[in-house]
Amino acid sequence: MNQKRKNNFIMQAGILAAAGIIVRIIGILYRSPLVVIIGDEGNGYYSSAYNFYTIILLVSSYSIPSAISKVIAARLGFGEYRNAHKLFHGSLVYVFIVGIIGSFVCFFFADSMVGHNSAMVLRVFAPTIFFSGFLGCLRGYFQAHRSMVETSLSQIIEQILNAIVSITAAYLLIASVSSASDTTQAIYGAIGSAVGTGSGVIIALLFMFAVYLHNRKQFLYDIDGDEHDNTLSNSEVAKILVSMVTPFVLSTCIYNLSTASNQKIYQTITQNFQGMDEATSATLYGLFAGKGMQIINIPVAIATAMSAAIMPVISATYERGELDDTKEKMASAIRVTMLLAIPSAVGLFVLSNPVTMLLYNQRASLDIVSSLIKVLAIAVVLYCLSTLSNGMLQGTGYVNRPVIHATIALFIQATLLVVLLFTSNLGLYSLCLANVTYSLLMCIMNGMSMRHKLEYKQEVKHTFVLPFISALIMGIIAAIINYAGRYIYLLSHEELSWYANAVILIIDIAISAICYLMLIVKLKAVDEESLLSLPKGKMLLRICRKMKLL
Repeated sequence: MNQKRKNNFIMQAGILAAAGIIVRIIGILYRSPLVVIIGDEGNGYYSSAYNFYTIILLVSSYSIPSAISKVIAARLGFGEYRNAHKLFHGSLVYVFIVGIIGSFVCFFFADSMVGHNSAMVLRVFAPTIFFSGFLGCLRGYFQAHRSMVETSLSQIIEQILNAIVSITAAYLLIASVSSASDTTQAIYGAIGSAVGTGSGVIIALLFMFAVYLHNRKQFLYDIDGDEHDNTLSNSEVAKILVSMVTPFVLSTCIYNLSTASNQKIYQTITQNFQGMDEATSATLYGLFAGKGMQIINIPVAIATAMSAAIMPVISATYERGELDDTKEKMASAIRVTMLLAIPSAVGLFVLSNPVTMLLYNQRASLDIVSSLIKVLAIAVVLYCLSTLSNGMLQGTGYVNRPVIHATIALFIQATLLVVLLFTSNLGLYSLCLANVTYSLLMCIMNGMSMRHKLEYKQEVKHTFVLPFISALIMGIIAAIINYAGRYIYLLSHEELSWYANAVILIIDIAISAICYLMLIVKLKAVDEESLLSLPKGKMLLRICRKMKLL
């Protein structure tokens, strides 16, 4: 197997990661003017509703791409195109059923899941749950064929329409109740944002369906050429889907349930025991979830993409008994992810204030959000590792391990959050510490299972130590550049403007990125082969050679 083919999944992950980062950046860029329109109170209502919508979505459809990708990729690995397509059709029936149930729960049980003001927003999300399942099936089918371009484009299209409709609908709905109270306007603004989310899903579904129709002739050609005679029956298809999809759903649901759990615990304690009203509690939580976590999730997109790309690959190699090749791909995926995640975490810690100012220029909440990001930056590497290790365990057939680990971690972090809220004045920082604890526990338990079940031992020096040393030096350089830039600007101005901050930050990131590249090469954290395996590896290799680093 040549190097290009061996690392093809990394290139596919690079495509998906780039799309994921673009989607998150678009999300943050449109959230900034949206928050100006709906206010921090409206952002709080939207964040509260969105968290529970996400949980229902996870159960009904969000896990579908990964699960479908795994079960279909295993069949494709043996050339069973007919069975793969039959599993795809079965998955459409599956999401139709669970989508209806999920939409029903979201609409009729909204009041019991979130506060009254957020319940109206949650009900608007209900139809989106139904359509998301079909979108997930189509994305998973293409991912099983190791093609991430379709998913990437659909995600970008989805987010662009989401941004346009969210801002427009929020503005128009608030204008329609301009004479009402501030809280009513905030609720209507949050509803407008929810309408944008649904619009994005529908346009992405139409795009993926058009792409499927375009490629359908090739799929049918492969099916006609399938000479296997072990065609799955409908009952076997149902059994495979239920047995494989259910653990994926449970794992992803519990893994992400920490967000909704933390929200419920925080708002219950602050409102019932600390005297906060619903609006204040929702507003503060919105700073954490709607701003801080949104920024932190940008680099986590790298691990999410890598997990989606590696799952069908290691599922196929593991099914064929190629354990050494499977472990080699796992090591490569973790090494590449850490090369990007570690400097991202350090960069967010050092530049939390200018990054927050660039993306959310509400000066009243700037300091608190940037402080939250400093704490949450620690969790970036941990979330990347736990997300990636979840996918690896699921891809190698140990689908129940992440479920068990997530349950244990959820219980411990929920207990910690309750204790911190009752016994300390940390407030929102309690949520940060709970998130760090949860991701750390997932990393530890997943790592233990990988060593025990797969006899997998992670290389440490080139994967963690050298990238961390390089990132640490990069962080010092970034801090110096940022301080110097601000100091020079403030010599002739009373206050740092948004534009000045943006220019300083862009220059800072560009110089810091070049320094990091030089450091990882000079410290031999990567070699030519490793560089080639990275997204845009040939370009990076040319840059290193021109700079005489190699």
